[in-house]
Amino acid sequence: MMHGKTIAFLVAPEGVEEVELTEPWKSVKQAGGTPKLISTSSGQIRAFNHLDKGGTYAVDATVEDVSAADFAGLVLPGGVANPDFLRMDDKAVRFVRDFFDAGKPVAAICHAPWTLVEADVVRGRMVTSWPSLRTDLRNAGAEWVDREVVVCTAGPNMLVTSRKPDDLKAFDQAMIDAFSA
Repeated sequence: MMHGKTIAFLVAPEGVEEVELTEPWKSVKQAGGTPKLISTSSGQIRAFNHLDKGGTYAVDATVEDVSAADFAGLVLPGGVANPDFLRMDDKAVRFVRDFFDAGKPVAAICHAPWTLVEADVVRGRMVTSWPSLRTDLRNAGAEWVDREVVVCTAGPNMLVTSRKPDDLKAFDQAMIDAFSA
């Protein structure tokens, strides 16, 4: 379904929720796509399992070395610290915004929509997230709903959002459908 398509996975050097990185990554590979790990620093990133340290993963490129034009879509895994670090990095925020400007699909789970708020791309969009982001998303102009997965086409691109690791099966399917369209 995704043969020949390269998908960016944007994460901070530390703090990504491991399962929200590894499960969508596997889904992209199983669908025939090529996932690439993009970060704000080169080397390796450190994943977490909630508050416990998880594995490390090699970075394929930094946000300085790539552009949205290099990819068919973008995945933003969650974790509490991960999107908080990303939204403080202007280049990462610009990288995210560029996918919306180019009309390319974006998938964000759990706390990842914090980065979308910073990129100012949720206004007028229906989204879901970890419940603690509800007010932030509403204040940024989004319509927040409590659903397993939300696919919003009311904007320049397809936006897939999900709440938490328990929703990964639905998130992965909606993400693959969006990237395969």
